[in-house]
Amino acid sequence: MQKRLAIAFTGPSNSGKTTIIEKVARVLIEEYKIAIVKNDPKDKATFDVEGKDSWKFFRTGAEVVVTSPTRTTYFSHRQKSIEEIIRMIDDFDYLLVEGLKTLPLPRIAVFRNAIDESYFSCSEAIAIDDTIDIEKYEIPPSIDILDLNDVDQIIGWIKTHAKAV
Repeated sequence: MQKRLAIAFTGPSNSGKTTIIEKVARVLIEEYKIAIVKNDPKDKATFDVEGKDSWKFFRTGAEVVVTSPTRTTYFSHRQKSIEEIIRMIDDFDYLLVEGLKTLPLPRIAVFRNAIDESYFSCSEAIAIDDTIDIEKYEIPPSIDILDLNDVDQIIGWIKTHAKAV
């Protein structure tokens, strides 16, 4: 039975968000259908090769779908809400979201070297490694502390806290 549960990851640049999402996805995908949404606030990501047909089509301003026997790629000029993305993907058990701090999803903030306490207000858990001296911070008791290097612990937290979407 399809779960359609979502969890978000947040944290400063180079904190390890992508790495932990990749590790979690590799484990979960053995049993579940996984979808990942990554926020690109600086609009840096590129997904096409200059000069190819799909690149030429996208440059017209049109919505472009490229389909092949092994994948379907959708290039859109329109910013999509998370609800629109969920409807578009539709078939998943767990949705892992990187970024998008304002989404009302359970959130794990990822930190290495230092904790940015401004993330506490939008996070239910923090994932840290041994580069952080936890005694230097006043972590609210409502925030769970996870080991960034313990994928099974993080997946256990996700399975308990992910929100139905």
